[in-house]
Amino acid sequence: MARYIAKRLVYMMLVFFLLTFILFVLYHLMPANRAYTDARTEIQTMKRLSEEEKATKFDELYLKYQRMYGTDTDNNLILYLRWLGLYPFYDGHYSGIFQGDFGFSYDYNLPVIDVVPVHMRNSFLIGLITEIAVLGITIPLGIKCAVKKNSRFDRFTQFFTLIGFSTPSFIIYIVFIVFFCSILGWFPVSGMKTPGANYTGWREALDVLHHVALPTICLTFGSLASITRITRASMIDALNLDCIRTARAKGLSEKVVIYSHAWRNALIPMVSIIVGGFFGTISGAMILETMFGFKGMGLLFLNAMRNADYDMIMFLEVIYTFLGLFSNLVIDLCYGIVDPRVRISK
Repeated sequence: MARYIAKRLVYMMLVFFLLTFILFVLYHLMPANRAYTDARTEIQTMKRLSEEEKATKFDELYLKYQRMYGTDTDNNLILYLRWLGLYPFYDGHYSGIFQGDFGFSYDYNLPVIDVVPVHMRNSFLIGLITEIAVLGITIPLGIKCAVKKNSRFDRFTQFFTLIGFSTPSFIIYIVFIVFFCSILGWFPVSGMKTPGANYTGWREALDVLHHVALPTICLTFGSLASITRITRASMIDALNLDCIRTARAKGLSEKVVIYSHAWRNALIPMVSIIVGGFFGTISGAMILETMFGFKGMGLLFLNAMRNADYDMIMFLEVIYTFLGLFSNLVIDLCYGIVDPRVRISK
């Protein structure tokens, strides 16, 4: 096990460097130049200089900021290594990701490391609640549909889930907003807390949960259809296995056959969906967060793209890359736990 994890970690590091280098080069092509912008902003404050003096001074300021940001070269490899903190700047110092310098957000006027944790916490909160709700509903529902295959309950569930599976997510969000917010008035339309309220303690937590409730319901509803149908299909395949027939022939009760034998086999193809869905939600739901004004990772990334916030974009891409690689490792380890036949020690 330890050897396998060590090999996977090495593999993850190689893929991480490759993907981040490609992303770095691509985003470096964006028409955004921090050194030029800062030099132009500073030169505009020097109103007493003539045009010739401003041009000369601008060249000096531009070179100064280029050296400060480490962009005084066109070599993408050197720029990437400086961004990682593995290549020295003009004056010989190192400043990059490995030194804890993840860049500066001009949109928030703060280091990106101070901005991201709040948004990640919000996405993690809604992702965790959604995952618990989805699994608590879809697994029993899918199992019951498989056990009662072709019954009225199964046909009704399949019809209902087909509607949810076929409806675009933004349509679901609009319908839920109109029904629960405009008509019933149960939930606020957007935001993370009541404007102007200074709640503390439990009152603050309840206020946040009240605002998070509807986005969570929307995400849960959007995931019910696909996971229920997958659970049903996996259980139907598992119930037709020879080992299940043998278990029934031995006289085991139906509950033991379903929940101890069949469900264990049905869980194997669902591991990637369950684990991947959780990490995907942490990465942010861009459409949902935009419509509900929910300050999560998806909305943060969208605003960074709109405002060409280069350092923020790169840091978020690093997080997304890490989450993708880490989730694959967790999925492989879960396969070994769920199915003893899967060897993960090699």
